[in-house]
Amino acid sequence: MSILASKGVRSVALFALVTALASCTLPRSGPNKNEIYSGSVLKQGDAFVVTVNDRVTRATSVTPALGFSAAFKNAGLLGSDTIRSGDVLGVSVWENTDVPILGAPQVATILEEIQVDGQGFIFVPYAGRIKADGNTPEQLRNIITRKLDQQTPDPQVSVRRLAGDGSTVSIVGGVGAQGVYPIERPTRTLSAMLARASGVTIEPEIAQITVTRNGLKDRIWLQDLYENPEMDIALRGGDKILVEKDNRAFTALGAMGTQSRVTFESQTVSAIEALALVGGLNSNLADPKGIFIFRNEPQEISNVVLGRNDLQGDQRFIYVIDLTAPNGMFQARDFAIRENDTVYVTEAPYVRLQKTLGAIIGPVADLAVLDGAF
Repeated sequence: MSILASKGVRSVALFALVTALASCTLPRSGPNKNEIYSGSVLKQGDAFVVTVNDRVTRATSVTPALGFSAAFKNAGLLGSDTIRSGDVLGVSVWENTDVPILGAPQVATILEEIQVDGQGFIFVPYAGRIKADGNTPEQLRNIITRKLDQQTPDPQVSVRRLAGDGSTVSIVGGVGAQGVYPIERPTRTLSAMLARASGVTIEPEIAQITVTRNGLKDRIWLQDLYENPEMDIALRGGDKILVEKDNRAFTALGAMGTQSRVTFESQTVSAIEALALVGGLNSNLADPKGIFIFRNEPQEISNVVLGRNDLQGDQRFIYVIDLTAPNGMFQARDFAIRENDTVYVTEAPYVRLQKTLGAIIGPVADLAVLDGAF
């Protein structure tokens, strides 16, 4: 009876074990290849599964194009002595008369700290409201002289610029010295003003410069600014300059060294570089044939990749790279990762088998111990 009872216990336990394994899913890092392929449009899914090749690589290699529009590039350099709204001026007037209208005979009348208003005008007694914005001090001197000449004979006028808040730009972000800087002769262009702010402190490969002017906003890579002289735009008073790190990122999941959201470390990141950024493939888990890139492709690229012209709107794509293929490493090197991509590596088939066997062998060993107790 003892032996029969022992066999009965083993049978019941094994049956329960097999039933439990059949009704549950073993722990894993994500879907396997078959489950991913089941999401293809060919199997009533909603994603296009595409194997990466040279044609696909060319069609999908899109690097963000940054640069300044004509509205920024066509703006000429400001004259170093051009008066702008916000500037503060000093005006001196000498009158050639015994009965001066502004002051004592043969003594200069000094009008200090006349600020150019928001519309570009100043007020001078007996000359009235005068447009100062856009003129040089010499041009403004001539205008004031003509106005006063109608009131007093042969007036002598001097106009000088004082310290003020006129033609200035603000610089914030990744520079050595954030602040508000005047546009002066040495700092009339973007690159010169960045140098005036003690330079950019972000890695040049990922530094972006954004300039905001009169409601317009354009952005450029720092490297492109120095490599393309036409992008070194002339500045205008009120410009806002932001220096920041490229904030694009992709997500890495699956059988890799780590799983995380990864920021770009250069303007372009290839699939092989993306794997390297997270520590490469996990040699104990990863299937080198199962490198998947999940992405929403815009309509234009979707039609080119699939050789169609009927797709409308963004489409879901799953790109597949097999590192074991003859040119697999080259394909991974050339395929460009884009912002918000998800890079996923499946587990090798033997890993699932290993987990299954481990789930069975462990309980069986326990049963053997249990059996020895009867």
